[in-house]
Amino acid sequence: MASLLHDVEEYVESARPLGGAEARGTDPVLDRDPNSPTVRLRGLEKWYKSGFGRTYVLRRINADIREGEFVTIMGPSGAGKSTLLSIIGMLDGSWEGEFHFLDYPVHDLSSKERNRLNREYIGFVFQSYHLIDSMTVCENLDVPLSYRNVKRAQRKSMVADTLDRFNIVGKKDLYPSQLSGGQQQLVGVARAIIGKPKVLLADEPTGNLRTAQGREIMELFKRLNEEEGTTIVQVTHSEVNAGYSDRVINLLDGWVVEDDPYTADSSERPES
Repeated sequence: MASLLHDVEEYVESARPLGGAEARGTDPVLDRDPNSPTVRLRGLEKWYKSGFGRTYVLRRINADIREGEFVTIMGPSGAGKSTLLSIIGMLDGSWEGEFHFLDYPVHDLSSKERNRLNREYIGFVFQSYHLIDSMTVCENLDVPLSYRNVKRAQRKSMVADTLDRFNIVGKKDLYPSQLSGGQQQLVGVARAIIGKPKVLLADEPTGNLRTAQGREIMELFKRLNEEEGTTIVQVTHSEVNAGYSDRVINLLDGWVVEDDPYTADSSERPES
């Protein structure tokens, strides 16, 4: 957990445009083939030294995630789900293989360039909310915009629009400790999408919520995906939550053992 928080803090320290694109004189996001995947992983592996050998967390991961997909990553505890999500979100830089994100070769980018790419194009929803306790709801929503060099007047307008969109105007001056778990996660989702990210990543987003609150969050994800075309990748143990997605990638001991469209019986899918 300490390592993850360090990575989060490191990523928000960067506030300049993505240097690699400027150095090359072009922006791969603007020039990219619209048919190319948003995320492309080839031979991705992560391991730790243990004793006289290696302990693998992820093995030879090959996967494409296309724009507008809603993908679920599932598997038992220790399968590598959250690790894979952290790599896609560029919160974890210790891995081997090839990773292209919006045609940027992430495997060739520096840590600072990865952090800037994260800041520009990715929103992250955590199981434990990760709201800043000393800030109000309004101030929490403003944080990601401030790191993207958005002008103050525009930030104020974007925060006001988001408060209204999520029906939390009445909560804007409250602190996280004054909110229920469901309300805190709603603010967490609002903060993740306020900058209109290309990709929304969610790690067990309903893990700390009651059933009704969890359903509200998942229905919100589905609307974001269907109405706005937001690409979503979630990690979950919940078959119910998986039913909101179009495709499930199953991991076991770090390997992809299944990568198929959602195939559960229609009676198990959540009602739309």
